[in-house]
Amino acid sequence: MTPRILIAGIGNIFLGDDGFGPEVMRHVHPDRPEVRAVDYGIRGMHLAYDLLDGWDALVLVDALPDRGAPGTVHTFEAEHESLSATAGLDAHAMDPGTVFASLTALGGAAPHTVVVGCEVGSTADGIGLSAPVAAAVPGAVGAVERVIADLLTRVPSREG
Repeated sequence: MTPRILIAGIGNIFLGDDGFGPEVMRHVHPDRPEVRAVDYGIRGMHLAYDLLDGWDALVLVDALPDRGAPGTVHTFEAEHESLSATAGLDAHAMDPGTVFASLTALGGAAPHTVVVGCEVGSTADGIGLSAPVAAAVPGAVGAVERVIADLLTRVPSREG
């Protein structure tokens, strides 16, 4: 059976480059019924509840802390153990660690997770991405498409 994959854009559009995930999601349109794309914005609890639906894989699209050149896109597999968050249920938190902690508190388990992220330039108050981060959006859309193609071939379905 084909795995079910959730693509989740996360980020706050009112904090500059933190809106990277939602902006990428405006351009992601999977054409397969087993792949669902959702812009969660800052609704971390909503994402945690949706993950209870038995997804086989999750692709998180998010802004990354500025540790390199703004606009640099990274793709990596998440290690849930390293995303430490001791919070239980927090309806207002959106960082991945808090989402996975909320999921665990709800009795769920995080699926195989791949992150497509972009180094930020600024997360100051304001709507709109900085020029280097905006320029990275098409590349990130391509990265999401490549990750989905790869996951469809190598992640087993929970039902099969």
